[in-house]
Order: sequence, then structure tokens, then C-alpha cells
Amino acid sequence: MVPEVLKVAQQLKVIMMFIKNRGIFSEDALFECGDILIDCVKSNRKQLLYALSFLRGQPEWVRHAIQSSGIFADILIARDPHSALIREAVIGALIHNMGKPLLIGRQMPSLKVNMNPRQRAILRTHSQTLLKKLSDLNWEPGKACRDIIENANERLDGSGYPAAKIASELSEQTKLISVIKAVNKLTHERNGAAPRPPLDAYRWIHAQPDVYDPRIVVEYIQHYGLYPIGSLGKFSGGFLAWIMDIDGKGMPNKVQLTKNLAFQDTSIDTVLTSADFHQIGALEGIVNPDDFDVKPLF
Repeated sequence: MVPEVLKVAQQLKVIMMFIKNRGIFSEDALFECGDILIDCVKSNRKQLLYALSFLRGQPEWVRHAIQSSGIFADILIARDPHSALIREAVIGALIHNMGKPLLIGRQMPSLKVNMNPRQRAILRTHSQTLLKKLSDLNWEPGKACRDIIENANERLDGSGYPAAKIASELSEQTKLISVIKAVNKLTHERNGAAPRPPLDAYRWIHAQPDVYDPRIVVEYIQHYGLYPIGSLGKFSGGFLAWIMDIDGKGMPNKVQLTKNLAFQDTSIDTVLTSADFHQIGALEGIVNPDDFDVKPLF
């Protein structure tokens, strides 16, 4: 499924380029992106979860959008595979952050810089910026799509943006995507901040029940466990391996070896199942690929 995931990444970048440079919005291309993710979940969700980790070399807004949308589709389908909201909601998650690159200009030259308060205030307008741009291009998102675009950054206690809405004003879908986005941000490098291991990210989010719905946080942890598919595991034998699959208890049962730390300059590409894990030792935890100079998978 890696080519399919990379196709979505390329499509998103092309959609953004046409919006910014040509004033053209391709609804068909966007819905194709959403359909690819939904079809991948329905075909083999674990393969999709692993393929999503191949986005590490993509621009931050692209990686975050696709990984969050893939997880969003996975949970929505697990809840109700026949829901009429899934397609529109996933589309909303895919384009929610597109307003950020639209804001790049003289006042905010990059999304990677340490922003001053004025720039941060500008960035918090990204959803309204996107919706205005889409309106100017004569495209009106559906109700479920607009809900995600407008409210994905709102929080239960009113501390979110852009409208400081509270729990009673938020849909179940926006409460879910806010948790998904929070986990994704915390477990990936962001603005110079090192990524947290999944367990630390879960603890941080779960400790804020007034901000994130605890019921959804627990649901997320039950879905993906402490060693999520697509994360890099460190084993006691000195090996690093990408987690490809987990069992019913959330423990890895299939990995792709990528490095033996005794030979730092040599890469490995070998798939092992749990029957062969004695060769690499016990799993010690999830680590940051950049700490070990592990390059993007693709």
C-alpha cells in the first residue's frame, strides 16, 4: 500500500500548488485521496498503518494530514463501516491543515521557524483562511467536511481555536480527530521538539480530561497499543526494527529489521516474525529514528 499512500501525498501537494498558483481546486482529486485511504482501511488496515510510516520524508503538513486522516478513517470504520459521514469527515481531515501553507508570506515566511506571538496568532486563522479560499474558488464543503475543517482544533474546555467552542458544541467526530491529531503531533518531531514515545504521549493527553475526551483516549490506546504499527522498536540485542504487526494484546509479532547498532553504517532489510524474535532480544521500547540516523523507509 506504500504506492497508494505516496500517491495521496503527491495529490495533496498538487492540489495545494493549483490552489496557490493557478486558483484552481480539484474536488475529484481530493475525493480520490479520501477514497484511497478508506479503501486501504477496508482492504487491510494493518498494511495501511505500516504504509503510513513511509511518509517521514514528506512536508510536515502533508505527513500529519495523511497519517491523521488514515487513523481517523480506521477508527470511524471500526465504529460503523456503513456510516454516511466517513467520506466527508476523512476529506475534512485531509485538507484541514491546508490553510497553513496558504498563510506563508512576508509576515510568516515559513511554517518551521520559531514563531513570534503575532505569527502564532496568524497561524490560528488557518481554518478560516482555507474556507475563504475554497469559497473564492466556488467550492462548498459538505456538512461533515466543514465540521472537521472548522473544529478540529477546538477543545472540550474552550481552550482551542478559532472559536473557543466547548464540549457541548462539538461533534463526536471533532472530539475524535482532536485526540488523533494530538497523539500524532506528540509522537513526531515538531518545531524542534523531540517526539515522545507513545506511552508518554498517551499519559500527557489522558492527564487532561477537560481538554480531550478520556473515553476516546482509551479507545485510541485499545486500537493501537503501546507499540503502534509503523513505530521503530529497539530490542535488547542491539537491533532496531520497524513494527509491522501486533497481536491481540498489542505486542509486536512481525517486524522489519533496519539496523544492528553494533554496525552503525550498515542497514538491514529483513522481516522477522515472533518465532524468530529470540535472535534480536526483548523489545525495550519505541525510539526516535533520528536519534539513530535511521532514514525514511522509502
